[in-house]
Amino acid sequence: MQNELAGLRICLIGPIPPPAGGMANQTRQLKLLLEQEGAVVNMVAVNAPYQPVFIGKVPGLRAVFRLVPYLLALYRNIGNNDVCHLMANSGWSWHLFAAPAIWIAHWRKKPMVMNYRGGHAKQFFEGAWSVVGPSVRRCSAVVVPSAYLRRVFAEFATDAVVIPNVLEQKRFYPAADLNAKLRVIPAKPHLIVTRNLEAIYDIATAVRAFALLKTSLPQATLSVAGSGPEEHALKALCQELKISDSVHFLGRLDADQMAELYRSADLMLNTSLVDNSPNSVIEALACGIPVLTSNVGGIPDLVSDGVDAVLLPPGDATLFSQHAVEVLTNSRLRQQLVENGLAKTARFAWSSVSQALLHTYQTAISSRNQAGSQ
Repeated sequence: MQNELAGLRICLIGPIPPPAGGMANQTRQLKLLLEQEGAVVNMVAVNAPYQPVFIGKVPGLRAVFRLVPYLLALYRNIGNNDVCHLMANSGWSWHLFAAPAIWIAHWRKKPMVMNYRGGHAKQFFEGAWSVVGPSVRRCSAVVVPSAYLRRVFAEFATDAVVIPNVLEQKRFYPAADLNAKLRVIPAKPHLIVTRNLEAIYDIATAVRAFALLKTSLPQATLSVAGSGPEEHALKALCQELKISDSVHFLGRLDADQMAELYRSADLMLNTSLVDNSPNSVIEALACGIPVLTSNVGGIPDLVSDGVDAVLLPPGDATLFSQHAVEVLTNSRLRQQLVENGLAKTARFAWSSVSQALLHTYQTAISSRNQAGSQ
């Protein structure tokens, strides 16, 4: 694998931390892993720092100061690589960052592998496919992280290849005392939520579920790792439910801190309303943490109910609470979920993902060369 990727010149286009987030973390990690295999990765960040810095505080003007340097960086870098790998999303991000990258690669006759992610894909395509479709058709390959998104693209007559998100196995792994931990019912259960504090993740339902759980497990605590516009409302909800002393808002954590948080937990709640293939669920499974999650979007393709996670209807705090109590007080069930979850994460290992990526790159390069020779 190293010899086949070594020397391959890849223009990687996408967001990078800060701020940290699912796509930004995947982009950063992909760059590092490809470089470890010997590939030459030229990064074009869609969220490069503003120059000068104060422009970032000026609405309207800041968009120009980010977009113009981005377009120049695309034109300069795309032409000097063998293949382009674009991390793409829905909405304005598509129109401002993804579409220009695709068209510049097309004009410069370079193969484009478009890696699309995001739970809003279906709604976005239904409203904008007449504009999005021509750009997608200029891509040499479309890659998605889940079978759910492959089905969405199929509805718009577009083939997509499923290549899962990459799991950082050296960072996300179980605690040394996991087996002993699973054999006993936790006296002070520690629940966690690890999503940004945004409306689509419906963390309010997790908070309400935790408040109900406290009536059965009064020593339980909840840690919320993330930041976002819902923070004030969520803290107010905790005060209203009289659980503020048991809920800890940790803010945005780096990857190492997040891994330690997983290993300290007894259960993770994911109450999102829209989702695709969330890294947070994969990371929790890899750390040996049982997961209760809403059954939206691509999540049923990611985990199986009662096998490696518990899937529940979104927005139902009562059901989340009831099943959380059941998992926390049933050692046999908890151990089954954890063991199956750990087995599931093998498919996200870099050794597997890198082979699929290499094949996709080689196919894209070959198809572009054939098109150019006609």
